[in-house]
Amino acid sequence: MTRPLSSTERSIQGRNSWLQDEERKAIESRGELGRMEFWLRVTRTRITQDVRAGRADVIRGFTSVCRLFKLAIDKRAEGDARLWNHLMQYAGQVLEQHGPRR
Repeated sequence: MTRPLSSTERSIQGRNSWLQDEERKAIESRGELGRMEFWLRVTRTRITQDVRAGRADVIRGFTSVCRLFKLAIDKRAEGDARLWNHLMQYAGQVLEQHGPRR
């Protein structure tokens, strides 16, 4: 028998369900572009919340991730897909291990 979820666990579960539903709606309406736009909006909101909470280093972190992503895209366009492949593999592993359950 499993124990009932705590209020914090229910809140997390509800948030994850909301994210999944909104992502699905974004995909249905605009495809992969809609998915990307949805996650950019969610991330922008979270960055704003973190800055207000005194964690302004989130801006430097996001900037670094964006620069890494652009570098990977540029390298792939130049014919060297190694960085892109490594980045996508790492992202998949992290999301599988730590992302919301589907």
